[in-house]
Amino acid sequence: MAADAAGLSAQELIARCATQDRAAFRALYAQWSGRLHGVAMRITRDPALAADATHDAFVQVWQQAGRYDTALGEAGPWLMSLARYRALDLVRRRGREVLGHEAIDDEADSGPDPLGQLMASADGGALHRCLQTLTRERRRLVVLAFVDGYSHSQLAEKENLPIGTVKSWIRRSLIGLKECLAP
Repeated sequence: MAADAAGLSAQELIARCATQDRAAFRALYAQWSGRLHGVAMRITRDPALAADATHDAFVQVWQQAGRYDTALGEAGPWLMSLARYRALDLVRRRGREVLGHEAIDDEADSGPDPLGQLMASADGGALHRCLQTLTRERRRLVVLAFVDGYSHSQLAEKENLPIGTVKSWIRRSLIGLKECLAP
């Protein structure tokens, strides 16, 4: 059964996780843990917090896989949003804000680079290509919001823009990315 699960898409694996299929969960973890850890690491800037956020995201997948609705979106962005929200929750709960581009003082993780893995994949290449279609300012807002974890109000303050402008630019950018990534 484990060999069967290894070749399935994330959507199929999540559907099987909803039936408590452990092999599907292991396959999903093998496919997505690196990317989710990378998302969490960019937000927390702390390897231990990033590992906790990744763990919490996968616990949430296991417990709530039956609630995932394919009509609402692709599995990849759903999984990445789980990791993003878990990482933001941990940062807020710890009462520290480590968002931004500060250097990490700890030793570098010796594992494969999750961002590099994503960019090497077909999905990552397509996302990179589509991001390049956005203006520099809009691309920066999207990356700061969805990779670095900034809220709309933080972005408005950081970029010295009205919050309505930030919200509309991000919304329009996401619509453009969705159209660009559509098959």
